[in-house]
Amino acid sequence: MRTVTGPADHIVVVGAGLAGLAAALHLRGQGREVTVLERDPAPGGRMGVLEGPGYRMDSGATVLTMPDLVVEALAAVGLTPAQTAPALEFTRLDPAYRARFADGTVLDVHSDPEAMAAEIAQTIGPEAVPGYHRLRAWLAAVFETEYERFMAGNFDSPLDLVGSAAARADLWALLRLGAFGRLGPKVGRFIADERLRRVFTFQALYAGLAPRSALGVYGAIAHMDTSLGVYFPVGGMRAVTAAMTDALRRAGGRIELGCEVTGVDYDTGRAVAVRTATGGRIDCDALVLTADLPVVDRLLAPAPRRGAPVGRLVERRPVRWSPSAVVLHGTVDRAVSSRWDRGHHHTIDFGRAWDTTFTEITARRGRGRLMTDPSLLITRPGLTDPALNPAPDRELLAVLAPCPNLEAAPLDWDRLAGPYGAELLEVLEARGYHGISGAFEIDHIDTPATWAAQGMGAGSPFAAAHTFGQTGPFRRRNLVAGLANVVLAGSGTTPGVGVPTALLSGRLAAARITGPGVDSRRTAETTPGSGTLDNRSRPPRRSTRPRPALGEQNP
Repeated sequence: MRTVTGPADHIVVVGAGLAGLAAALHLRGQGREVTVLERDPAPGGRMGVLEGPGYRMDSGATVLTMPDLVVEALAAVGLTPAQTAPALEFTRLDPAYRARFADGTVLDVHSDPEAMAAEIAQTIGPEAVPGYHRLRAWLAAVFETEYERFMAGNFDSPLDLVGSAAARADLWALLRLGAFGRLGPKVGRFIADERLRRVFTFQALYAGLAPRSALGVYGAIAHMDTSLGVYFPVGGMRAVTAAMTDALRRAGGRIELGCEVTGVDYDTGRAVAVRTATGGRIDCDALVLTADLPVVDRLLAPAPRRGAPVGRLVERRPVRWSPSAVVLHGTVDRAVSSRWDRGHHHTIDFGRAWDTTFTEITARRGRGRLMTDPSLLITRPGLTDPALNPAPDRELLAVLAPCPNLEAAPLDWDRLAGPYGAELLEVLEARGYHGISGAFEIDHIDTPATWAAQGMGAGSPFAAAHTFGQTGPFRRRNLVAGLANVVLAGSGTTPGVGVPTALLSGRLAAARITGPGVDSRRTAETTPGSGTLDNRSRPPRRSTRPRPALGEQNP
């Protein structure tokens, strides 16, 4: 594995999102001096916070899987979640989701296999249960085969896929599993019911693709969602980055909020300092950039790079961006919301359309359109953590509608946001959320224009889509060609988009500076005295058991 060259005692990390904080904690744990610079007044990045009348609400990611990666980052500096201020505590959501379908079917999605099998038998039919068990085993085999090497490992080039006997064995195992085929058809070979297929393929949207186009390797995301469990931290998702920030400060790291980096000074192929909007200059031995790719490229543009012309061409190639989203944030009258079906933290409300919906939101330049039959994610965090609600008669509510990015559909969101929000509420009214149009007080609407103003490519918070040419070793690399001491982290680089992958990207970036001293397998269960996750909420460990026979997983 290649690492930065030259001295690397003081590292500047640009961005205090999950990737930046994870990188900083792993670096500090290896004894490096670390300074984190964040342009916003609070840490979090895509896991930020909105201020509303009498409440604070998560502004970004709402689905947390693999919280052991958070515990691992804290453990890098010798702390457990119980030792941060405030203490970090995870609650396992059961069910992880409720799925509602246009034909009136309601299916609760459980991570426990027996509970899920019982739910499928009752809702879909007992004939679907054997296929579910086979699918679950296949998803687990894909995840376990690809995790350590292809998700949690650094690549120097695509040749690393076949550079050792172990790598070739894992690649061959994935081929045998059919993981380089298309996810949608593969899942369809296990389960025939279209409703059930949706539950195990909608996660392709996180990768920026339709299930029919996404590679089977992205079944790993479905495995995280439907088998490893979905969690919620007490105090909201922002509690994660608050705990990581506190841990970094306790460990002697430095973090400056409201500090925007506007430039980088280079000398003979090295970053030597960053410049801030207030005129400050901070020297560095190495630099970790975790901002969105358009911002990163502006900071890299003046760099006089040496050699690596092919690498430069790869970095400048056009990016295919993921779809975007419209999110309505606010509160709802509990007298109204209590009349809806039994409340759940996450509800996915599917429309009748499926392939058409993905065609609309994943279309290429200029061809995208808003969903004609929306599928929506409804999040009610106050049901899990009532302390988040602003008053006994009001509860937090967020409605997320996927939509095309600004390249696919350059819509006038300043004009469209309000009417489109009202239209979405009318759709929910018709689907049984009676009274939502009048009872939901929308305090904030995020649109592709919101994300674009924050520097996100094409106004998408989901970064570059995980097409084959933007996946694994073909994705934007975390070492910058021609610069000896600059490393990237975040959703735009390897391994990709999502909470677990952002945390992994920070750890991978740190390893590019410290070498293999960063312990990739240090978790709460191997950290003495952690005691942070009880039996109800402890995340399952990544399995080290022998993989199932491949022939059994590839019907």
